[in-house]
Amino acid sequence: MTSIVRVINGRRVSDGAGVDIRRVIGLAGAEYIDPFLMFDDFRNDDPAGYVAGFPPHPHRGFETVTYMLKGKMRHHDSNGNSGLLEDGAVQWMTAGRGILHSEMPEQTDGSLWGFQIWLNLPQHLQMVEPRYQDIPALDITEFEQDAVAYRLVAGELFGHKGPAQTYLPVLMVDVAPNGGQTTIPLTDGDTTIMFCFEGELSVAGHMISDGDLAVVEGDGDVVIQGGGRGLLLSSPPLNEPIARHGPFVLATEGELKTAFIDYQMGRLAPNQAAFLASGGRG
Repeated sequence: MTSIVRVINGRRVSDGAGVDIRRVIGLAGAEYIDPFLMFDDFRNDDPAGYVAGFPPHPHRGFETVTYMLKGKMRHHDSNGNSGLLEDGAVQWMTAGRGILHSEMPEQTDGSLWGFQIWLNLPQHLQMVEPRYQDIPALDITEFEQDAVAYRLVAGELFGHKGPAQTYLPVLMVDVAPNGGQTTIPLTDGDTTIMFCFEGELSVAGHMISDGDLAVVEGDGDVVIQGGGRGLLLSSPPLNEPIARHGPFVLATEGELKTAFIDYQMGRLAPNQAAFLASGGRG
């Protein structure tokens, strides 16, 4: 039987070059909900809160997942990848042994709204080759069942499969019960979080509202109902030590120190110097 062990609302922070976001996981009191390292809700109607974007910066040791609800953001990275995140699209980037990237708005007015999740990797996968998946909105698996609407990004649910390729088992699904109810099967022992981003939802019998993230515990299915909409993620915990600072997440302090040295010496990622010289345009 599942239940809600805690509800996190997060707080406003500034990241990148001054982007106003609500950080829900990744701050004191909710620094790490294994394997979820960070959960950001960037929701801005004022261009001053997002137009400066996220200029070139490095990562090593984990994955970043960006789900865009509204707006346009351009990705470039040091491996030569480029992609435009638009309404309903997803970007799944494996930093692995090292990558630099930039994420810059391609708009100067209107709303920009989406989520970014940092997903940890087990130590034996933290130095894999970087990988970038650009998943357009039309490639997301959409379906309805008993009047409940689903957008399945990763994993399998009710006979459907999401398009994202993942190193670890991950269920990522946008759920809108439309006043009805759904019972989502979970894998025993997995860490499950549910972020409500519209209206209100009942999750495992506990009401949450827009901006709340519920941490689900226990084994079995989770019942979600109500008129709101939310993003559910579920994945097995790694139960490994972590060492993190800024853009790097590794397993030991020694590995973390090496990441900073590699970046400072220009060897974190191939084409690092050229990418920085281009201003993050590839």
